[in-house]
Amino acid sequence: MQDIRRKTVAAILAGGAASAGEIVDVKGWVRTRRGNKNVQFVALNDGSTINNLQIVFDLSKFSDDSLKPITTGSSIHVQGRLVASQGAGQSVEVQADELEVYGTAPVDYPLQKKGHTLEFLREKAHLRPRTNTFGAVLRIRHALAYAIHKFFNDKGFFYFHTPLITASDCEGAGAQFQVTTLPLNGLPKDEAGNIDYSQDFFGKLASLTVSGQLEGELGATALGLIYTFGPTFRAENSNTPRHLSEFWMVEPEMAFYEIADNMDLAEEFIKYCINYALEHCEDDIRFLNDHFDKELVDRLKFVVENDFVRLPYTEGVKILEESGKKFEFPVYWGVDLASEHERFLVEEHFKKPVILTDYPKEIKAFYMKLNDDGKTVRAMDVLFPKIGEIIGGSQREENYDKLQKRIEELGLTGMDWYMDTRKYGTVPHSGFGLGFERLVLFVTGMQNIRDVIPFPRYPKACEY
Repeated sequence: MQDIRRKTVAAILAGGAASAGEIVDVKGWVRTRRGNKNVQFVALNDGSTINNLQIVFDLSKFSDDSLKPITTGSSIHVQGRLVASQGAGQSVEVQADELEVYGTAPVDYPLQKKGHTLEFLREKAHLRPRTNTFGAVLRIRHALAYAIHKFFNDKGFFYFHTPLITASDCEGAGAQFQVTTLPLNGLPKDEAGNIDYSQDFFGKLASLTVSGQLEGELGATALGLIYTFGPTFRAENSNTPRHLSEFWMVEPEMAFYEIADNMDLAEEFIKYCINYALEHCEDDIRFLNDHFDKELVDRLKFVVENDFVRLPYTEGVKILEESGKKFEFPVYWGVDLASEHERFLVEEHFKKPVILTDYPKEIKAFYMKLNDDGKTVRAMDVLFPKIGEIIGGSQREENYDKLQKRIEELGLTGMDWYMDTRKYGTVPHSGFGLGFERLVLFVTGMQNIRDVIPFPRYPKACEY
């Protein structure tokens, strides 16, 4: 082998026919191999792009024995001359001069060239990134993560790290995973028979976080504009295509933002991320459009090309009640709208994304700012086609007395540290949360959220 710097498949293909004649060094995994007694064609992929690079082996240079290890899934190192391709589907190919086989893949390699169901691939999560489908999904996931950091950085936000282990329950649902060092086969008890957490590592009950929002508010009341982006955990026994037990959340918090500012930011943010994916992941999105969801590109453009409708919850309920449509779940003022209701407003009534505002306080979290009517709060949910709610947020209640009353109504405890932000220099502030996997689900057109995260965690599933 010559001492040549390796090029990725993406870089070689980007150079196109203008690079013909160049000697290239390429490494990757074999997707397919075909040919005859004179020539063999290998489709090589290194993960840098969904497109394969064709390697041509002239059998006057290579013996059958030397090519025998080149099976689907094997990894190889090739040097050769880049030439204009005579076949359809690629502008250039490599005429191989040198071959090194790194690793063979025997006949029991699970990802042979045939159709595999997504359910089967879910059982092979350690190998499924090598498929076209999951390579595309994971490259899009990366691009969206980068776009999130770039968007907030360019707008002057600070990336704020909130704890994964916490003693508070932001959502109040109680569906948290406990973190303990106590011996489970001999838990210490107090005189009343309750678990004695004073003997635990932290000296109190601790859990994995369900949200970084409350701590994020502390950052916003010091730095002004912050965002969190990290894993969160929900111990809900849910097996729907929209739920995971471990997922990533993006949660900006902004001092001096009121609800209208919050809505403006959410719309700008989500459009930016989708536009970034459309611009930088064109091949991957086109592949998913062609193979999984024929309406994907049109749906993405539908979001970025339309202004979002701002609609009060009360008006939304009235539209649903008067629609004449028979819903699976009943609609009435005070109900937490189901996905079918949200999608009707977006897909059939307005034919635009919708930001639903001013929800009844009983169905929203304690920290949301109460409206003057005393019945609704300054909440906002961004509703998308096919997926329903993708962002949830609110203006936060900055008034100490009103927030304290709400905490007492709900019987919450241990919130003194949180209340200090309202006690010392309180300001109007707002924020929202985006489930990152929901965004990836929307942009890729996949049907199940377990297929947009490398290693999904859900009830009875914690492999790897």
